[in-house]
Order: sequence, then C-alpha cells, then structure tokens
Amino acid sequence: MIRIGVVGIGFMGFTHFEGAKKVKGGRVTAIATRNQKKLAGDWTSIQGNFGPRGGHVDTSKLKTYHDYRDLLADPDIDLVDLCLPTDLHEQVVLEAVAAGKHVLVEKPIALDLQAANRMVRAAEKAGTLLMVAHVLPYFPEFRYVTETLASQRYGKLLAAHFRRVIAPPKWSSEMSDYRRLGGWGIDLHIHDNHYISHLCGVPKRVVSRGLVQDGLVNHVHSQYAYEEAGPAVSCVSGGIAAASLPFAHGFEIYLEQATILYSAGTIGTEWVADRPLTLATNRGKPRQPKLPGGSEWCSAYTAELQDAVKAVRGGREAPILSGTLARDALKLSFAEAKSISTGRSVKVS
Repeated sequence: MIRIGVVGIGFMGFTHFEGAKKVKGGRVTAIATRNQKKLAGDWTSIQGNFGPRGGHVDTSKLKTYHDYRDLLADPDIDLVDLCLPTDLHEQVVLEAVAAGKHVLVEKPIALDLQAANRMVRAAEKAGTLLMVAHVLPYFPEFRYVTETLASQRYGKLLAAHFRRVIAPPKWSSEMSDYRRLGGWGIDLHIHDNHYISHLCGVPKRVVSRGLVQDGLVNHVHSQYAYEEAGPAVSCVSGGIAAASLPFAHGFEIYLEQATILYSAGTIGTEWVADRPLTLATNRGKPRQPKLPGGSEWCSAYTAELQDAVKAVRGGREAPILSGTLARDALKLSFAEAKSISTGRSVKVS
C-alpha cells in the first residue's frame, strides 16, 4: 500500500483527496495544512470552479500536520502530493526530495525555467520520482484522442487545433491575481502545451501572437512547428473571455482517415457540449465514441493518482506525469512569450 500525504488543503487538495478514495494500492494517510479548522475536518470553506463544495471530513484516522515539514519527516509517507500555490512549488519539492520522498506536485511545475530545472535535477540526484499533476490527458475526450493516435487505426496525425479560454475568475482570491500564477499564458495554457507535447512531441519552433499585461501573457494564438513532415498544430488560449463564458475548451484532430471533434464549456451557469466528442471517418455517419474512465466529478484525478501510485510501486516514471515533460511545457510558454514580444519565430531550445 502506497501511503500518500497531501500538503495543502485548498480546492486542489480537496480534489486530490476525493480522487484518491478509489485509487487501488494507495490511500491518503496524512494531510498538512496551516488551517486548524481543516485539520479538524471542517472543509466547508472550499469551493472551486467545478465539482461540489467541501464539507465535513473525518480526519480522525489521518495523521494531521500543521507544519508540512513534519509530514515530510514522517517515515510512513511514500508519496507526497503537493497542492500548494505555484510560487511555493520549488521550495517544498526540493525539501521533499531531500527527505527521500517521491513527489506529485500540481501543475505548473514552477513559474520560471530555472526553478523547474533545479527541481528536475534535484529529484534525479536524490533518486526519487518527480511527477507533475497535468490532469488534462486523463479527461475522457483527451484520453480517447491519445489512445486513438497510439493505435494508429486511422493513420497518422496530419493537423490539430486546440482551444482553452476562461473569463478572469472571481471564485478565488488566489486565482484572481494572475501575477502569482505567471499569467494565463502559463497557468491555463500550460495544459495545452503539455498535452500537445505529450501527443505530438515537443515542437522545434513556435510562432505566437497575443496580449500581454504587466509583462505576462494573458491570451495567445500559437503555431507549433515540427520537422518538415510533422503535423500542423495550433492553439488559442487565454483569460480574456466575457464573464458569462467562464470556461470553454475543445479540439479538432485531423488524421489520415478520420477527424475527431470536441467543443464544450460553461455558458452562463450551464455546462454545454455544443459538439460532444465526435468521430468522423471516410465511411458511414459520424458517431460519438464510448468514452473511457469514470463519470464522477473527480474521476480524471483518480486516474492521475492511480498512475502516480503505480509509478511509485514500480519505481518508474509515468510518461504523462514526467517532470521533464512538465518542464518542457513551461519552456514552450516562455518561447511563446518571446515570440509575442519579438514578432518572430522562436526556437524551443
């Protein structure tokens, strides 16, 4: 049994805690938070942009730590699940791997490349796993695309376009300050850069146009350049949508023998799938494939944590959760920012 210690009981800590309940071979045995009410099990103050509000949790059978360092020192913890604000990631990851712990840290890995590089190197030196919780590939529609491409049943990828937009969030004081998050070009768009790199490989160059506020990218249109025979890939992402469009995402995937479409989001207060996942082929009518995974609000997080537990048990990094891949996704975000500022194509070094 892999024993998990969750550090940080905000919305993501709550989500990971709920997701872990159905993980096979692993369970949460400890939590760390400075909030005394949360240590006692009162999580009613927790509210996110999806899923239920937090309630009352029985913490009597958990080890509860006011100081996360005490959790890191606990010899009975195998995997530290860090759900702290991004600007705290580097410090706590470095302390965790120095304590010999495997780590799953929420995305993005860090706010700057130097910090990300230090984190990756520290884990390598310590011989521990550094995994970054990029959950998007575990959502059913995106998982279907990954598995379809891997099977090559419809031929190779020719082109793809992705979209991910939000209105500036009002539901969280921490989220409303985009400066602490690195701008939406990092905090939000990192999902796309990670998934594109996972699906297609890290591109060679990027050409981007966008909107910059306080030196941070808040909206971006990007073209990703691969080798001459590689796919044509583009993305639009940012945090400038109107208040009545809190969130929307989707994709168009063009394969040699099929096209996969998906578009959904929150319009007003209603979740609308204006184009449910649809597979169009050269034969027959378009259809909506049966999707993998569970139907609960935190099912994707259960799948993510299951991969992390499997990695710890086997001593081998889960490719989707790779700290190096997460660092490369961040690298892409900085290349996009440079392309916007210079108006030029930028090499992703």
